[in-house]
Amino acid sequence: MTMPPRVRKLVLTAHVTTSVGWLGAVIAYLALDVTAVISQDVQLTRSMYLAMEVTVRYAIVPLALVSVLIGIINALGTTWGLFRHYWVLAKLVLTLAATTVLLIETSVVSRLAEAAASAGDPRELPGTLGHSIGGLVVLLLALILSVYKPRGLTRYGWRKQQKQRGSQRTAVVP
Repeated sequence: MTMPPRVRKLVLTAHVTTSVGWLGAVIAYLALDVTAVISQDVQLTRSMYLAMEVTVRYAIVPLALVSVLIGIINALGTTWGLFRHYWVLAKLVLTLAATTVLLIETSVVSRLAEAAASAGDPRELPGTLGHSIGGLVVLLLALILSVYKPRGLTRYGWRKQQKQRGSQRTAVVP
């Protein structure tokens, strides 16, 4: 079932907005993370860890969850489908994996913020650069898939296409 054009455009706009917001929030988080790791200033480092927690909890996690949900709705309501094309399936897997890692990493970020707030010297705390950079790379891969849309139907998509073609032929033939 495909969405009417106006609804499809609204859903697509919401998906692009939340996805770009997620990407932007991750870039902002990465700047905080790099600053926390390289700064020699104790107060600046402490504030970076606290800001990282706020960014994760109130920007990255909500944008990620909404982006995934709206992306699924968008795929199900268009001819692309959720499982018909490899690029859509790959994008789904990438975003679900990124969201899962993000949800797990959220508790780590909270613990780091607590430790930074109470520790004598937060400069000794480990950063989360590996996850920050990894998350950014995954989101950029999803973005590239969205723009370039490499060809290729999944087996499911191929069967659906053959079934549609068969039903169209029988509808034309008297």
